[in-house]
Amino acid sequence: MKKIGFLSFGHWTPSPHSQTRSASDALLQAIDLAVAAEELGADGAYFRVHHFARQYASPFPLLAAIGARTSRIEIGTGVIDMRYENPLYMAEDAGAADLISGGRLQLGISRGSPEQVIDGWRHFGHLPAEGATDADMARAHTERLLEVLTGEGFAQPDPNPMFSNPPGLLRIEPHSEGLRDRIWWGSGSNSTAAWAARLGMNLQSSTLKYDESGEPLHVQQRKQIEAYREAWREAGHTREPRVSVSRSVFALVDDRDRAYFGREGNSKDQVGYIDGDARAIFGRSYAAEPDVLVKQLAEDEAVAAADTLLLTVPNQLGVAYNAHVIESILTHVAPGLGWR
Repeated sequence: MKKIGFLSFGHWTPSPHSQTRSASDALLQAIDLAVAAEELGADGAYFRVHHFARQYASPFPLLAAIGARTSRIEIGTGVIDMRYENPLYMAEDAGAADLISGGRLQLGISRGSPEQVIDGWRHFGHLPAEGATDADMARAHTERLLEVLTGEGFAQPDPNPMFSNPPGLLRIEPHSEGLRDRIWWGSGSNSTAAWAARLGMNLQSSTLKYDESGEPLHVQQRKQIEAYREAWREAGHTREPRVSVSRSVFALVDDRDRAYFGREGNSKDQVGYIDGDARAIFGRSYAAEPDVLVKQLAEDEAVAAADTLLLTVPNQLGVAYNAHVIESILTHVAPGLGWR
């Protein structure tokens, strides 16, 4: 059995070819798609976060709204850029969203990727410490978030408070028990995957990774997952960690699918550069008839190694079509791989 969810970037554009033409469209359709995905039997609704872009940005109102409209499906992010975050305020938002959903929040975070503006986190009031990089700042924000999510008190109460306090040091409220174990790190390298394991975070591996060996993406990701799980064992954590990978997968079951994605069948990994001169490998798309997809996905070593598969969805094609994309995988592909 494997958990299967969707991952949406939440693009919108006023183009007449788009069914998602405004921020309102993107947000309301995300709620509707999560409801539809739950009804279809999917396991997760995940959302990417970008700033200064016509995409999802502040995720917690959306996650809380979905939590109020659903009852079973996991609700998450993939990922939140921690360079932009105030860890304490984020802990309050996350705790509230998790309580509204009944403990279904799966919060994916990371050091971030190239954004729409230069050093956008500076506009949010965040600056790296002297001698540190923005990546160092993201990891420091992350470590602080993990600390406060434990629920331990750390703030000295005022001797004359407006409201009565419980005894001892005060913690961030609202506190949601168990959320600390549902934080995921979006890792682009083997070393940061091992770092995440040592801190007790779950692992998200996307369709992009630093090219560390020249091998196909799925092979590099499988090795990354192995390095992560080895670091987890060495750290002595007692619970079983979770690992997700993201893929663009489209089952060609009708003429709409063939019109939209029929040309993706020969897709291959691509190599490019991020952060200036950092060589990265970008994963292929899968688009084929269901029986072919079963064979192709069975050969994807990272998909096999992960417990969760996140299907990237073309959200601008509308809720009905994206529900069809998810349903096609659940009914025509997953059974052939033993995932259902």
